[in-house]
Amino acid sequence: MDRDQRPHVLHRFATLTLCPYWQVIVGEDSRQWCDFHEDHENHVLHDPEAHDLVGALITGPPEPSRTPQNLTLSGGALPTHRLSVRNYLGGPGLTPEDLTMVFLMREEDDKSPTYMPTRTVGEAAEAARAIEALGMRSVKVFAGSRIRDGHASQAAAPTGLMARTIKAVKKATPGLAVMTETCVCSHTDSGECWLANERDNSMDLEKTTTVLAAQAVMQAEAGADIVGPAAMIPGSVRAVREALDGAGHRDVAIMPHLIFESVLYQGYRVTMGAAPRSGARAFQINPRRPEMAVHIALEMVREGADMILTEPALHTVDTLVHLKDKLPVPVVPFSVSGEYLRLTDLQEGGERDVSGLMEAYTVLKRAGADRIITYGAVDIARRLRAS
Repeated sequence: MDRDQRPHVLHRFATLTLCPYWQVIVGEDSRQWCDFHEDHENHVLHDPEAHDLVGALITGPPEPSRTPQNLTLSGGALPTHRLSVRNYLGGPGLTPEDLTMVFLMREEDDKSPTYMPTRTVGEAAEAARAIEALGMRSVKVFAGSRIRDGHASQAAAPTGLMARTIKAVKKATPGLAVMTETCVCSHTDSGECWLANERDNSMDLEKTTTVLAAQAVMQAEAGADIVGPAAMIPGSVRAVREALDGAGHRDVAIMPHLIFESVLYQGYRVTMGAAPRSGARAFQINPRRPEMAVHIALEMVREGADMILTEPALHTVDTLVHLKDKLPVPVVPFSVSGEYLRLTDLQEGGERDVSGLMEAYTVLKRAGADRIITYGAVDIARRLRAS
């Protein structure tokens, strides 16, 4: 049958049913039927045009999960009318183990209002115990410096807020995996992810990479299990890997951030004082160029990445699917501040309804996410445990 004839035929066979003995589609309107012979091999459709339709469109048995609801199965109606059966056939759902909680850190005496929830070191240790009790296995820590300059001089400070947080969380919950952000944006006076050359104010990528490597070593020394280079500077993952290995931390993993440009980071940037003075991140990916994400992720793995973080989570689901096909390492979406604020409803008492997040994260898990990093992890875990 010619391709241009198919719409006419499809229109004629709008009402369809399944022959109970052979998985082919026949037109119910034309009262066609299927002869079933005892040898289970010879099936003849008694309408030439229907036969052409089958030959043109059917390449094998249709998948049961794609069977339209108006088709009749040989075993009767589709089993969707009982909740118990739907739950039985529902497939894998979210679990607390899937989720990583985000800690945005502040100093003890910092009482300034913020867009996103923040924690002190003491509060982080207490929250870590609750997180572990809920069945979650990991946290991701973001922390900046009070003293900020053009050299990010406090980024690798062993007494800084990041180091103190890591130590407190590991002391409270030794079995909890602690992930970090490894970047200079919360340590520079410009909010940029790179350091400037003092001569002409251009990017000094070699200097930036050196600081990132030192920062990663500091985080590992404090007890971090997974460090997260987030500047997306070419060669930075390799520099971090070499620095960790050289300092005796071969068992510390690296999960670099694979970041698309987006307006959804604003809540985080305002809270952490990390909005770039230039107004843009130099190495983030244009959302119209997803093929670049695959290319960069592959290069990160070649440089030594043990897993890849993607953000924003929901705007990169298509990329997540492609990465799962291309990469030999886990892929972990990060549901960023804008997603959290837009997909949760503020309730009386200040709590947020995370139902929208739970639906969204089911999509991520279905698309292949190995884990999901989210500000709503604790609230979702509580809902899951209650159910």
